[in-house]
Amino acid sequence: MKAREYFIIFSIIVFLILGIIIYNNSNFIWLVIVFLPIVIIGIYDLIQTKHAINRNFPVIGHARYILEGLRPEIMQYFVETDTEGRPINRMFRSIVYQRAKKSNDTTPFGTKMDVYRTGYEWMEHSIYAKKAEELDGNPRVLIGGKDCKQPYNASILNVSAMSFGSLSKNAVMALNKGAKSGGFLQNTGEGGIAEYHLRHGGDLTWQIGTGYFGCRSKDGYFSEELFEEKSNFPQVKMIEIKLSQGAKPGHGGILPGKKNTEEIAKIRNVEPGKDVISPPTHTAFSTPEEMMYFVQRLRELSGGKPIGFKLCIGKKSEFVEICQAMMKTDIKPDFITIDGGEGGTGAAPLEFSNSLGMPMRDGLAFAFNTLQGYDLKKDIKLIASGKIISGFHMARAFALGADLINSARAMMLAIGCIQALECNNNSCPVGVATQNKSLMKGLDVDDKAIRVANFHKNTIHSFVELLAASGLTKPGELTRSMIIRRQSLDKVVTYEEIFPYIAKGSLEQ
Repeated sequence: MKAREYFIIFSIIVFLILGIIIYNNSNFIWLVIVFLPIVIIGIYDLIQTKHAINRNFPVIGHARYILEGLRPEIMQYFVETDTEGRPINRMFRSIVYQRAKKSNDTTPFGTKMDVYRTGYEWMEHSIYAKKAEELDGNPRVLIGGKDCKQPYNASILNVSAMSFGSLSKNAVMALNKGAKSGGFLQNTGEGGIAEYHLRHGGDLTWQIGTGYFGCRSKDGYFSEELFEEKSNFPQVKMIEIKLSQGAKPGHGGILPGKKNTEEIAKIRNVEPGKDVISPPTHTAFSTPEEMMYFVQRLRELSGGKPIGFKLCIGKKSEFVEICQAMMKTDIKPDFITIDGGEGGTGAAPLEFSNSLGMPMRDGLAFAFNTLQGYDLKKDIKLIASGKIISGFHMARAFALGADLINSARAMMLAIGCIQALECNNNSCPVGVATQNKSLMKGLDVDDKAIRVANFHKNTIHSFVELLAASGLTKPGELTRSMIIRRQSLDKVVTYEEIFPYIAKGSLEQ
């Protein structure tokens, strides 16, 4: 017999039992409470037409949807190995937690990675290694070109762009308080400057996206007056124009309506409760030369603070055209942030996350080479942003041409993220990526601020130890020839072979 036939027989028996119970005025009313809902669910399953599984297998068909809902947790806690999880595996999640909590971050019994698989990477060390304690334990980079009047001495590891709205107020405050304690930057994300970015006095990079949130007129255009007012806040150390982001290049930012509270809407100057989708492009400029004049205007309005822009590389020719506009106008940004197409913390359509935009390492190498080709690199700092978790990830980015690093997901993990993958549903169970007050209250600002500062300090320490082991003294000494990648069992190549350098000034006409 089929499941539906069993259910029909089961229902008849249940109704007979219930009839007998009611007829005899029995005290077994609990049988009614247990069986009647099951019968009602089964009858509904038989007559509904939306779910074929439930119609063919009433009641028991619901187990399929229950198990499907539990699948991410089952995979994460019981199935995946330390090196298999996505988007960040357990090994790297664990190292963030350990460094944030200042617990033992060493590993026993050798590496868990298959060092002979295609794609395995490592870094050259030296028999003339240096003592890590003799190196600068907190390397910093001065950002600011010839036209910058307020250069900023930045840490080599900072908090990447995450908006209030995407993150809870507690998460924003924990990151900001940690940044203040550890002496590093917090990027506001394109959602504007909230009071939670200012409460603890941490240094900020204010990101200006296509929606101009925080410096937006009522009709959605850039407001010089609002920008001038907020850019001169003492906590704002740098301003970043967001052209695109790795999670969804060529697509505006997305804030689901369920996370767009009245408070957030007021900060962004939008209507509360509705999805907020930023335009895919800027309205303040439409050509590379106009963009350079916009950079110049922001520098003037901000009192000469460092101005830069962020993008995920798409069409290479467009980045080349931006460099040519710098040469033509003699206006240069103070920094450029290269984001990777591997995505980040923002909610994004699947196709954009998976199949659009150049990955960070490719984009970083290309941007560095192009700037070198036009002899612009000496005036512009490069910031790498894209799934950077460990000291080796930092070393790899420096070897490709980065001057400093931004990290988002690692910083989220440091304040308690468990990779529940609920960022876009307003149901983050640890209160990091939600506006649900009952969930965000679980995130203690003071405790998590200490953890994010710990992670920053200990990760930089691990990077400095790698430098020392390689016989180097500062990040700028890392080159592509020092990073090795396995292509097959019998062939390995250096990053310099994969991403060849080009000669300084070779692209100038």
